[in-house]
Amino acid sequence: MPIATLTNVRFGHGTRLLLDGAVLSIEPGEKIGLVGRNGCGKSTLMRLLAGQAKPDAGSVGLQRGCRVGFLTQDPTIEPTDTLREAAARAFTRLSEIRHELEQVYEQLSHATADDLDRLLTRQATLDAEFERGGGYAVDHKIDAVLHGLGFIDAQFSTLVSKLSGGQRARAGLARLLLEEPDLLLLDEPTNHLDIEGRRWLEDFLADEFPGSVVVVSHDRWLLDRVVSRIVEIHDASIREYPGNYADFTILRRERALTQQRIHEKQQDKIGREEAYIARYKAGQRARQAKGRATRLERYQRDNLVERPVDFDVMRLELPRAERVGDIVVSAHEVSKAFGERVLLSDFELTLKPGDRLGVVGANGTGKTTLLRILMGDEKPDTGVLKRSPRLSVGWYRQTHDHLDKTQEVWTYLQMTVPPRANGVRLSEQEARDLAGAFLFSGRAQESLMGSLSGGERARAVLAGLVAGAHNLLILDEPSNHLDIPSAERLEQALSLPPEEGGYDGTLILVSHDRALLTATCDQILSIDGDGKWRLFQGTYAEFDAMRVRGESAKTSPNESAKSTTDSPKPQPKPSAISKAANTNSKTATVAKAARPRTTSNDRANRADPRNPLSNLPQAELDNILQTVNAKLAAIDEKLGDPEVYADRKKTNLLLDDRTLVEREKSKYEEEWLRRAAD
Repeated sequence: MPIATLTNVRFGHGTRLLLDGAVLSIEPGEKIGLVGRNGCGKSTLMRLLAGQAKPDAGSVGLQRGCRVGFLTQDPTIEPTDTLREAAARAFTRLSEIRHELEQVYEQLSHATADDLDRLLTRQATLDAEFERGGGYAVDHKIDAVLHGLGFIDAQFSTLVSKLSGGQRARAGLARLLLEEPDLLLLDEPTNHLDIEGRRWLEDFLADEFPGSVVVVSHDRWLLDRVVSRIVEIHDASIREYPGNYADFTILRRERALTQQRIHEKQQDKIGREEAYIARYKAGQRARQAKGRATRLERYQRDNLVERPVDFDVMRLELPRAERVGDIVVSAHEVSKAFGERVLLSDFELTLKPGDRLGVVGANGTGKTTLLRILMGDEKPDTGVLKRSPRLSVGWYRQTHDHLDKTQEVWTYLQMTVPPRANGVRLSEQEARDLAGAFLFSGRAQESLMGSLSGGERARAVLAGLVAGAHNLLILDEPSNHLDIPSAERLEQALSLPPEEGGYDGTLILVSHDRALLTATCDQILSIDGDGKWRLFQGTYAEFDAMRVRGESAKTSPNESAKSTTDSPKPQPKPSAISKAANTNSKTATVAKAARPRTTSNDRANRADPRNPLSNLPQAELDNILQTVNAKLAAIDEKLGDPEVYADRKKTNLLLDDRTLVEREKSKYEEEWLRRAAD
């Protein structure tokens, strides 16, 4: 029986409709990821489930007795509590029981014979209730959760009123996790967590938390690790996808391809009809032309499928930065301390043109200070720094107070991107193309910078920096205010080849976004804030895999670590779809090259009892894949029929069928690829 349901829910603000006919069912213990563009209605849906808002139409239902816990982006906690007291409020009833038990023990010490039986009975009742609620293990749970979210023992006695905004958000999250509600609603829970905190939260939600979870997060690794279903809000409707976020990206892309094909066929039909109408509107067939014009208008109104907004890849021709020489920036024996606290000791770094450095470390370890030292804004205590005299730096900072808020988005980009060598700036169309590449479409390109949300403004600034002909790009937590599509577009801009519109300079990226780090950086600098640091040659995924295996202990602090050839890119909670999609990754290629060669007889005789498909003869496996591909082609042909696509119910059924067939294909394709890799 579902723990929570939405039935034909409609909700809007004024003339803006956020949800229209939304249907959702949440099962006990299910973990769901809620995704969609900023402002699409994710937080609204959470508020509806939490009972903090009522739908304009439809209904929201909760199972009888269901306890709902809702983490907003600004949780309310008592300012006069200490940090530990704020977390312990999750166990208010246990605190009351403990206090009453202390009173009972005090009364027992001088009780009369008449009161003794009554007090002993009350003590037994309270003891039983105390044990059911967790008893004295509660103290350990409070400590474990606070430590997991990045607090140290010395902060436990700090008043909430003295905590920073990020610390208060983490304190609210700690209390909510300790309450263990039946339905946990988390709205961007990782916003103030460093990588270690995110890892802990992932493990807690995936392995320890017993209830249902609906989470809104731009952390794709968390969604891959925790959730088993993705719910997307798009154009005021709900779309559901089985699997984790990696599965969702594949299925969403397939849906976009289908929508694109239908859109193109419709445009061909519209073009033919418009040509006929233009040709015969004044001749003998004017009546037929007029009738076809009426039908065309109705067709465009009722059946037209929009082109997917984020279907295009980025293809831009942008100004290129001046060559910087052999060395971009270097640091030799650099040290920095504030009082007794040592941030860096004997630090060494050399960045060359095209290098991509990711900087990671817990909050407060000095990552931003390191950037300031490298750029000359902060003087080191000791050491030598060198920077190329031809250096052009684009620096993304946390505040954007310098912006002219009266400029339109496309105008801001036109004026931000420097002129080409001939002195000519971007044309209006080129500036609009750049805005479109960073997901500002249509009238959004004409929005004033001052009217943009934090995420939209961050996206505009990043577009100007990436296209700004800088030979060094420094990005300090660029994805903090970005939704997932925007983070993916930034990732694309930083990782595409220059000839396809990607950035061609040197990159320093400070981020807790592990997906962004993995996709864009080929070196990882880890800083622990105690003077120790480690430079790892490889991607963040390889660095994390080494950490999981415990290999980081093999290299001493302040020594460069090398990526091993068999370091796999971790895919938390992998599925058949995500495995098949990542088969052609660099990691898979390296792993394939490292395996010994095997013959076809070896493969045929290597049956794995845990994998029934390993018993299939190769010819039969090939036939099955041909059959499955034929099924997909048949479904795509039906979806390509405008009359079918105009019927929303038929379309959704076909898309569901396609999802099932695609998952079946992935299962057999994974086995085929396993054999091919051998």
